[in-house]
Formats: sequence, C-alpha cells, structure tokens
Amino acid sequence: MPFETSSQDLPDDIATGLSWRPATMDDLDNWAGLIARTAAAEHPVWYEKRGDLLHVMESTKNPAETSTLLGLDSDGVARAYGRIVKNPEGDKATGMACVDPEWQQRGIGSAVLVWQEGQVRSRFQADAAAGHTTAPPRLRIQTEEQHEHQATLLMGHGYGAVRWFNEMHRPLSRELPQAPLSAGLELRTLDPSLFEPVRLAHNDAFRDHWGSEPRDEESWRFTLEEPTARHDLSAVVIDSAAGEVAGYQLTSFDPDSAAERGFAEGYTELLGVRRAYRGRGIAQALLADAMQRYASAGMEVASLDVDSANPTGALELYLGMGYAPVNRSMTWEKML
Repeated sequence: MPFETSSQDLPDDIATGLSWRPATMDDLDNWAGLIARTAAAEHPVWYEKRGDLLHVMESTKNPAETSTLLGLDSDGVARAYGRIVKNPEGDKATGMACVDPEWQQRGIGSAVLVWQEGQVRSRFQADAAAGHTTAPPRLRIQTEEQHEHQATLLMGHGYGAVRWFNEMHRPLSRELPQAPLSAGLELRTLDPSLFEPVRLAHNDAFRDHWGSEPRDEESWRFTLEEPTARHDLSAVVIDSAAGEVAGYQLTSFDPDSAAERGFAEGYTELLGVRRAYRGRGIAQALLADAMQRYASAGMEVASLDVDSANPTGALELYLGMGYAPVNRSMTWEKML
C-alpha cells in the first residue's frame, strides 16, 4: 500500500512564512547550509553534513518524496527541515529536524513535528497493510540535554523522555591500557572483505539492545560509507578456528568537529561482541586497540556514547577503561 504526501499534509505557507516541499538532490547544499547555520548557534555534539544528506536522498526504504520536508523562504533559502526514518518491519520511526535560529519562536518547529507525526501514521498504516508490522505508530526523537528549547517543544506535544545516553571521553595523554586477546582470537583492521561478516555480527550483538533494529545491506552501506568513517582506525576480532567475527569496533573522525570543539577525537560509532564470545575481554581489547590507533593518528581523545541502561554492563566497562561522562542526551517518545 503506497503512501504519499498531499498538499493537506504540509505545513501552512501563510502561517509559517515558508513554502514547503520534499527535498531533492538539488537541495543538498542549501539543506546542509541550514543545518550548519543552526549548529553554529546551538553547538550540538554532532550534526548532519552534505554526505549524510546524500545518503538520505539515496535511501530506498525511506524515499525523500515522503520522508523529507524543506521549508524555503521567499529567496529559496532553506529555513527549516524535517525527516523521518522507519524500517518496514520496525516498531518505531525516528524523527530529525531543525529550524534556522533566525526563524525560531514562530511555530515552525511545531508545524514540522505535526507533519512528522502525520507521515509516521501513514507509514505504519502502509506497512501494516503490506503485512510488515502490526505495531502501533510510535515516533522517537533524540535531543541533547543542553537544548532545552527542543525539550520544551516535545513536552508541549505530549512526548516523554524514555532513555538517557552519556557521551564519554577518555584523554589519550594518560597511559593507555593494555588488553591482549586470548589464544585463538585475532585482531584485524577493517577491510572490505569483512563488511558483510561484520554486519551479520552486528545484528547478532545488538539484538538485545534497546531501540536497535537489524541493519540491512542498504543501511549498513550507509554506515560504512558515512563521510567521517575511518576504516583504518576500525578493527575486527576473528575467531581463528571458526573463521567468524567475534567482535568489532567502527570508528569515525570528523575534522570539522575537531576545529569546532578544540580537540581531535576518535569516536567509536559501534562496538559489539557477539553473545557467544562475551566475557572473554574482547570489548576491552578493541577499545585498547582503538586508543592506540587514535594516539598514533595524533588524536587527543577517545570518545563514544553509551545507553545509561545498557543491559551488557557497557557503562561499567567504559568507566573501567578510563572513560568519563561529559554530555548527556535523551530519547523522547510518543505513541501516535
């Protein structure tokens, strides 16, 4: 059952002072400029760049025609955007958005949020009709604790915070830990031959993590092709006898963030150990290896994010490796 955005679904042009339509490939620079202007004023830890938006436009599961929204002023400058992401079999959708700082406090954020909710309802209806899911529509949005105006907007629309996450840093100027692997386990730098085995290992490792859904080939390709991905700083642990992936660590490095934040950090995007291999020190070995790689590359900080209620004891692991919390974010949810 296809779904589409009708003119009735779009925010009101007169009320918002903007004209609204889905994003196109021709909008990439305009769109990225909006996000960069907003980031310059609000200082988020991370924000989407042009390469990330290109992946958004290339998605087949979340086509731009129904999953993106741009608000343009009379000169054609992007002043607001919203988008949603949903896996057909998933029990939730995720929303992202921003409003140009000069256009905030005009009800535009609310208008984008209402559009997102309408598109999520339509997406769930279509997926249910196609037999993909019977879950009720649910929208999740993540914000940083520092952005109180976003929390106020979400609470005003009936959202509640359901999960908290800690950004953690580990200075590399201190003595780096040593965590050798046990016999039978081999550490290798990530290379293309390992991309698919690591995807399968990731789906196994994260099937007990809150909010996680299996990554298909498209979403995994976007993960590995993310503009800041650093395969040379990423590693995989192989069970030599079985020839299978036991654990992995995927790193990114953002030079723009280094300039903005005043320090160069290697960021562990994903760290996973398959259930059958837990308790053998693999996560510690991967983190210790990552720190050595980061330090050799001239970085000053190792960083990552952790779910404060992670069931695998990840927070205690990171604290034991010398990481400390520096920022907090939260996930908001509303049943639609």
